[in-house]
Amino acid sequence: MTPFAEVALLLAMAAGIGLVGLLMRQPLIVSFIAVGLIAGPSALDVVRSNDQIDLLSELGIAVLLFLVGIKLDVKLIRSLGAVSMMTGLGQVAFTAFFGYLIGLALGLGHVTSLYVAVALTFSSTIIIVKLLSDKREIDALHGQIALGFLIVQDLVVVLAMILLSAIGVGTPGDGHGGGSLVSALASGIALIVGVVVFVRYLADPLTERLARAPELLVIFAIALAAMFAAIGDAVGLGKEVGGLMAGVALASTPYRETIAARLAPLRDFLLLFFFIALGATLDLSLLGAHITGAIVFSLFVLIGNPLIVLAIMGAMGYRKRTGFLAGLTVAQISEFSLIFIAMGVSLGHVGEDALGLVTMVGLVTIAASTYMITYSHQLYAWCEPLLGGFERKGTPREPSEAGSHQGDAYTVIVFGLGRFGTALGLRLKKRGIRVLGVDFNPLAVRRWRELGLDTEFGDATDPEFVTELPLAGAAWIVSTVPIHPTGLSHEDTRRTLIQLTRTAGFNGRVAVASHSASDTQVMLSAGADMVLEPFQDAADRAVALLCGAEAEERTPFPRIATEERLGI
Repeated sequence: MTPFAEVALLLAMAAGIGLVGLLMRQPLIVSFIAVGLIAGPSALDVVRSNDQIDLLSELGIAVLLFLVGIKLDVKLIRSLGAVSMMTGLGQVAFTAFFGYLIGLALGLGHVTSLYVAVALTFSSTIIIVKLLSDKREIDALHGQIALGFLIVQDLVVVLAMILLSAIGVGTPGDGHGGGSLVSALASGIALIVGVVVFVRYLADPLTERLARAPELLVIFAIALAAMFAAIGDAVGLGKEVGGLMAGVALASTPYRETIAARLAPLRDFLLLFFFIALGATLDLSLLGAHITGAIVFSLFVLIGNPLIVLAIMGAMGYRKRTGFLAGLTVAQISEFSLIFIAMGVSLGHVGEDALGLVTMVGLVTIAASTYMITYSHQLYAWCEPLLGGFERKGTPREPSEAGSHQGDAYTVIVFGLGRFGTALGLRLKKRGIRVLGVDFNPLAVRRWRELGLDTEFGDATDPEFVTELPLAGAAWIVSTVPIHPTGLSHEDTRRTLIQLTRTAGFNGRVAVASHSASDTQVMLSAGADMVLEPFQDAADRAVALLCGAEAEERTPFPRIATEERLGI
């Protein structure tokens, strides 16, 4: 086949196998590596245009690291406090140290054990953010903490790649050209200085002018990533470090989110060829030769990484539930792990067997952790009796202590402090009704307090938290938590809340929000006393106004159907 026909075939295979993986609820990374394995010499053996595929693969890596760099925000680490640093560095140190010992115990050499151990410390930011976003938990406390220590891991990736590239200069297989370690370090410093100068004097005015033509801004970003990657490769630091520094150069501009959004699809397309190339170079028999090591390392990542995060967060004063949910996000290795080992292979430090071992660990942990994160609340319910030793008394680092309003009396308790929940709370307060808001998003809790409303920080699916709420005197519990079906998990917070409040002895009435007639019937069957339909209620009110009610006297908080249906 011609190179064009070969690439067309690979794209068709990626689409087909990707669809199968989607139906099986697996990340695309697993499907893409499977495409490489099937198209490679171990199966169909149709990959012949290695130069073209490698070129697209290298450009994909440069764009990937460019997007990591453009989103690198040290301010986020500072805003989340010491927990991001302690958890991120603690997990990296724990995984690297014990991973190295496990590698030695399995008979790997010192250098190979060190490479594998470091590779196991990286978690997949892409997969974690995608899963947490799908579950609408990216703004929850554990989601924010997870983002914080993922950034710490990104910084470790940067340091590891710079160190690896510097050590690799002058080795027989470095692929970067000659030079000494001193010259590589000097080149790195010069590159950093160049980035600082660019950020200080050129980044903002240049991007502002280019933003007048959005297509030109995207082309400039790709050109900058490729140019820095080429410079990094030429001076001995590697394409990866160069691409990342290009992203850092634009990270302070007001257009970074626009650039990142427009380049994300290109990154995914180009990375397809990296994983295809990776899979095509692997021998399935080679993977099988490391089955024991892959199982041991996979169990270490799936169990050991979450436990160390849970232990560190518990020692710092976070609740065991928060630590557990945050810990699950590091129960897999990253695409960076494969890139890191691939760099070691290209430098001649480790053999292809190490790449096969880490790839198999990646396949296992990425697939397993997808289910662990998706079903995190059910998993916590099963493990909760075993986690008592991971929580300090009082959990001083949580935004508020559960039960702080237990002695107070509230007529309505609202779960979910988004737009609908906030509007409802303000109107109830205007009518003199005592209302308590509950949310798992620290920003939402802070916003309610700024509005002068009482709030509790907590999870509506946490049995311990629900039992400590002032339920005895409440007439209504209202859930405005949005429900979004997410691929694997169909957990309905409203159902869980109804069950938990009844179990806790609540004798009042429960109202939940719904956006469809079929869902309304499901909620009534689940035990809800009333189902609120915000869009239908708003439409009814709008029709009333349009049909002659315009002359009604309006107040700052006009009556709406939802309040009337609650009878307050």
